[in-house]
Parts: sequence; structure tokens; C-alpha cells
Amino acid sequence: MKRFFTKLTFTLSLASIVSFGPIFAADSTSLKNALNKLVEGNQRYVNSMTVCHEDWSAKRLAQTQGQTPFAVIVTCSDSRVPPEIIFDQALGDLFVIRVAGNVVDDFAIGSIEYGVTVLGADLVLVLGHSNCGAVDGALKGLKFDNHIQEVLNAIQPAIEGVKGTSENALEKAIKANVRHVEGKLKSSKPVLAKLLEQGKLSILGSYYDLSSGKVEFLDKP
Repeated sequence: MKRFFTKLTFTLSLASIVSFGPIFAADSTSLKNALNKLVEGNQRYVNSMTVCHEDWSAKRLAQTQGQTPFAVIVTCSDSRVPPEIIFDQALGDLFVIRVAGNVVDDFAIGSIEYGVTVLGADLVLVLGHSNCGAVDGALKGLKFDNHIQEVLNAIQPAIEGVKGTSENALEKAIKANVRHVEGKLKSSKPVLAKLLEQGKLSILGSYYDLSSGKVEFLDKP
């Protein structure tokens, strides 16, 4: 019986997206606040002054009845790029989608739509990072006889413009890949493109430097 009601609740949530549009509405102030939280959190992380990872038990208990993340982070699976740490955010603050090379497919976009429409996040941040192995592999034209190749294939269209560049080629390719994913999300119908057009959602690109810990925001809302 409990499983039935859980399934029913989830079905109703999805129905509300289709029939009535987003559950939450955002305004320019909340979008700015979400971005500021990430900017300020990253600065605390860079300065080794983090405040969000001291009492896990209290934060864990506070999240048992639900989650209200203020941002969706689309980033790479790289073990050196944990969004909650580099943005100094607590449990329940970020809804994170991680795939090698921060590429997106229908499953990832569906997860983003859930984070935005059901959970109420009004900012989607695509986060690339320095020395990304997936982008480097695509830039070098490496070939694999397994599913790694699918990741490189997804990145390939983004880096056509930087091939042949000798100076900072990898960094340019990583940022180009961020822009490519950002553009794909902005044009994603029916949900993300519509929310963006209505001013209820912001989709931004960013770049994380592994050595400095600093996040560079490539554009502003």
C-alpha cells in the first residue's frame, strides 16, 4: 500500500508538470540570489573558509521529508569536481547531474526538468573543468571500442572550432563543450526552452580550475 501511494504521488507530480506547468515560479531576484549563493560559496571554498560541512547529522535529518535545491548543477563525473564542496553547499542545496564530459542526453535532461519543475530550482549551471579527460580525448580524436566512445562522440561537435589551435587548446575546447551543452539545454523543448523564454529559469555556463579551486562564470543571467 505504501508503494502504491508513493507511485501515485510521483504520478500526480508529473501530471502537474504536463497539465499545469511548473510548480514553482521564479523571478529575477531569486535567480540572482541562486547565482550569488554559488559565487559566495565558491569563494569560501577557495579561501578554505567553508561553513556547510560540519554537522552532517542535523543536516541529514532536516532533509528526510523532502528537498528544495536552489540550483541544478550539470557537471563531469570527475572525482575532483564535487559540486557540493566547491560551492560550499549543504545537503539538499544542489540537484546534481554528473556524466563524464558533462554531456547530456534525454535521461539527463529529464532529470534537469524534474529538478526545475518539481523541486523548484530556478538556476541550471553547466560546469566544465580544467584538464577534463573526456574533452581531451575528443580533442585528440581518440577511439575506443566501448561505450567511452559514445561520450567522445557527444563532445566532438563542440570542439570542431578549436581544432588546430595551439595555445590553450584544451581549455578552449572545454569551454566550447560547456557552451554546446548550455545551448542544447536552452533549446530543449517543451520544458526548459519555455521556462527560459518566460524568464522563469536561468541556464549558465562555468569553468572550474582544478589548481586554484576558482569557478569562472562564462556568462551572467
